[in-house]
Amino acid sequence: MTQDYVSFERDGEIAVLTIDNPPVNAMGHEVRTALSARLDAIEADDSLRGVVLMGTGRTFCAGADIRQLAAPPVEPTSPELFLRVEAMTKPVVAALHGPVLGAGFELALACAGRVAAPGTELGLPEVKLGLIPGAGGTFRLPAVIGASAALDLIAGARRISAAEALDIGLLSEVSADHADLRRAALACARGVLDARRRATGAALGPRADFEAAAERLLRRARGAEAPQLLVEAIGNAFALQGRTAQEAEQALFQRLREGPQSAAMRHLFFAERAAARLPDGLPGTAGSISRAAVIGAGTMGGGIAMCFADAGLPVTLIDKSAEGLAASLDRIRKNYDISVKRGRLSPSEAEARMARITPAQTLEAARDADLVIEAVFEDMSLKQQLLRDLDALLAPEAVLATNTSSLDIDEMAAATGRPQRVVGLHFFSPANVMTLLEVVRGAKTDADTLATALALAAILGKQAVIVGNCAGFVGNRILRQRHHQAEQLLQQGARPEAVDRVITTFGMAMGPFQMADLAGLDVARMVRRGQGYALPVADALCDLGRFGQKTGKGYYLYEDGRTPRPDPQVDQLIADVSKQLGAPQRSFSDDDIRARVFYPMVNEAARILDEGIAARPSDIDVTYVHGYGFPAWRGGLMYWADGEGLGTVARALAAWAEETGEDRLRPAPLLERLVREERTFAEWQADRNKES
Repeated sequence: MTQDYVSFERDGEIAVLTIDNPPVNAMGHEVRTALSARLDAIEADDSLRGVVLMGTGRTFCAGADIRQLAAPPVEPTSPELFLRVEAMTKPVVAALHGPVLGAGFELALACAGRVAAPGTELGLPEVKLGLIPGAGGTFRLPAVIGASAALDLIAGARRISAAEALDIGLLSEVSADHADLRRAALACARGVLDARRRATGAALGPRADFEAAAERLLRRARGAEAPQLLVEAIGNAFALQGRTAQEAEQALFQRLREGPQSAAMRHLFFAERAAARLPDGLPGTAGSISRAAVIGAGTMGGGIAMCFADAGLPVTLIDKSAEGLAASLDRIRKNYDISVKRGRLSPSEAEARMARITPAQTLEAARDADLVIEAVFEDMSLKQQLLRDLDALLAPEAVLATNTSSLDIDEMAAATGRPQRVVGLHFFSPANVMTLLEVVRGAKTDADTLATALALAAILGKQAVIVGNCAGFVGNRILRQRHHQAEQLLQQGARPEAVDRVITTFGMAMGPFQMADLAGLDVARMVRRGQGYALPVADALCDLGRFGQKTGKGYYLYEDGRTPRPDPQVDQLIADVSKQLGAPQRSFSDDDIRARVFYPMVNEAARILDEGIAARPSDIDVTYVHGYGFPAWRGGLMYWADGEGLGTVARALAAWAEETGEDRLRPAPLLERLVREERTFAEWQADRNKES
């Protein structure tokens, strides 16, 4: 085992250990056991005075084996092993390359010295799994870079470059290139033999600064437990060191590991990876994308262009209006200026990104593009004509993509001679910020086109989910049910602020009415009219020119432009609409509101699964976490529904359907079947995986 997972060679008085656990050198039990045995042998060898620790392949170590997190800890544990590394009489120097994350970074922090190759990234992303670092990260990192900086890095799951790590004192050197890494590490090891750096509590920085940063973080936590325990763990570093600090951190880590929030977020971790792959049995090869074009320089088109520029890809932004192009470029520049002001971008990088966006006023400018995304007004005839023109202009292998949020992809594709190369790429607004990308598969979209779309999503840093073609696809089709039920709550006696309070308490960043005011009630009404349905209260607000924040009035008053305040005029308007409709009035508990908003969404999702529009319940979980703000620590809409109990959901829906006469509230066939068979969505998905 030792030979398989950690190899040994010597360079004079320095031992060189190399972790070899493909594909990412995960810090699993086998690696820990092998490394522990190697360290035993080195300590016993009087001819050796130091150690260089490296990794094979594309990374030093990308973290723990997440599949082992659900199991009880097995000796030697990472915390004990890293304490051992830190206490070695023969100092260990880490030679880092690739993504060094989680336990890999914590191992490096336990070493007496660290050097890295260019391109190395370091980070502690455990909060994405509902955890905190559990092998020394919450006390060793603060001791090097300060408590406030460590809190920011860990809570944000940020990855930092080798250059930044060197600048803040995490590294002693960045090698000239990867080939030079071993030499630099050996030199570092010889340099620390008699003068190992030991950080002290003084490096933590002022306690008051940390507490202020902690307060800001906890205001954003919205029910997530990991940020709360992270604050406690880093706070312990002011009083605890070494083994006592490790024991305190590990107790908090285990509390999270055994809790429901981490289980939910681990589910989401694997769901994200499954969603971003081609369906099983569908072979496809991604085409190269060296140049792209975006048609339409509105808010969405400009945001999509920014996605390409941010990813280092040149993009042509096309709009026939010179004024529209100028306005779009001005918005983009202002966005980059804000990033520079906040320290997220250097001025030179902002200029480089702007330079990647080429404005143009004719389709001819897209001729050499490998992929073109249309982001024009939601009008079928307009989009068909545009795709027809692009089809005649572009190379046969080029991909034609549409950013439509609801229109029929197949109807668009039929206007071209290459329906197999037409795909929906539904970005969410603002496109340069939101991570979800619905990849809409038309009836004739081929596997290579899907593979290209998934590869593009990865390049752009988006979370892809493949969905089928129907009105609203997956996310917006389910969201329509939320809009409808929120409206019904108002008509039957609930107040907007009560509904929004329940939903934000649940963990959403905003309630449905706050979100509607932010997005613009007039925009939503235009979409509804195109889809042939109405929301009487929302429409009545629009009739009064109450379009939301931009007009200072919507469901709420906005006296300062942003802060929502209840408005008695809205209460009266709702009462008038309810009376006209003859809506029965009743009172609602918080549990009533929560169920009435979310249970119909689960029901619509079950229909979507039955129709094959979504392949897996977990795909819907990913969609709602990344595109609609569903709290990640709840695991997603369908995971949460399993926890609620599908029988509870179905019984409530059946009762509401009987009360209101709404057929859409009747439990979907799949939901009824799962209740009858006493199965969950997760078990249904597992059974389908076995069958495939």
